[in-house]
Amino acid sequence: MIKRLLIAIVALVIVAGGIIGYNLFVGKMIAGIFANMKAPPVAVSVTQVVAADWQPGLEAIGTAAAVQGTDLATEAAGIVREIRFAANDRIEKGQALVQIDDRQERADLDSARAALTLAETALTRAKELRQKGVSATSALDEAEAAAIEARATVAKLEATLSTKQLTAPFAGTIGIPKIEIGSYVAAGTVFATLQDRSRMRVDFTLTESEAALVSPGMSVTVTSEVGDVSAEGKITGIEPKIDPNSRLVTLRADVPNEGDKLTPGQFLRVRVALPVEKDVIALPQTVVSSSLYGDSVFVVREEKAEGSDTAELHARQVFIKVGRHFDDKVEIRTGLQSGDQVVNAGQNKLSSGATVTIDNSQSLPGVGGN
Repeated sequence: MIKRLLIAIVALVIVAGGIIGYNLFVGKMIAGIFANMKAPPVAVSVTQVVAADWQPGLEAIGTAAAVQGTDLATEAAGIVREIRFAANDRIEKGQALVQIDDRQERADLDSARAALTLAETALTRAKELRQKGVSATSALDEAEAAAIEARATVAKLEATLSTKQLTAPFAGTIGIPKIEIGSYVAAGTVFATLQDRSRMRVDFTLTESEAALVSPGMSVTVTSEVGDVSAEGKITGIEPKIDPNSRLVTLRADVPNEGDKLTPGQFLRVRVALPVEKDVIALPQTVVSSSLYGDSVFVVREEKAEGSDTAELHARQVFIKVGRHFDDKVEIRTGLQSGDQVVNAGQNKLSSGATVTIDNSQSLPGVGGN
């Protein structure tokens, strides 16, 4: 009985050992096959690195304002009799806009003019009598003083009357009326805004170090927040004082406003163009991968495998140092040189050393392959 049991145990061990040995053999063979299996090349698109001109610039946020713009206000109190404009009318310089009730002032002016006529007649008569020697000098002096006083009264009333008719101080586009016919307005009441939008001024701020790079006459480009409006202008002023609270310097640019595309008070993005730099390497931002270890790109190079005379294309991860940004380009300061071929599409399928083939037909829109 014991002999049979031993035989069964030995047989079981032999069978189990055979199964395990067979599985180990098969696993080793499969691992060897995969280890020696060559991965198929990955198709990528590349951009050739070329040193070119670089337009550096300073970015800022600005606010647009009309070169000539003001809130129009009444000079004298009274009842509004006429409003001679509508919202968004094009107004010419000196055009009458609002008429305040001036009946009392006109009556006073008529009375003053009549008194002036009488005073001048009396002055003429006093001069004739004085020439004939039948009048005292004091009478002539009194007549001259009365005439001067009458002229001053007329001038004063004419000035008062002019404040009842409000005119445009310059040409421009007028806004929505803020008063109504028949309403009483006090002196200083704002009745509309007038903006000359043919040219705009854009105020923005830069840091002290950035402002030191800017001088009057430099070109600026302004764009709206959504990017559908763009205009170019020139720096016209730099504040000689640094704001002690923000530590920023205020600058002003003069920008033509063709087609009234820019609006006073509008939020704008400002870019000050600095002098062009030569031989700068710049690439589309989409080719740069960022990680905790830094920024990198994949560069395609021809390499020969050990023991082989045939060269193949391999993608190598190269760490770079990036610099300034402009539009969709980024400056590459170190890590690349002219002539390098950088992968611009298909990076997500790559690992450093992977075999690749170049297929520029899959280049991303707006990224040229060479």
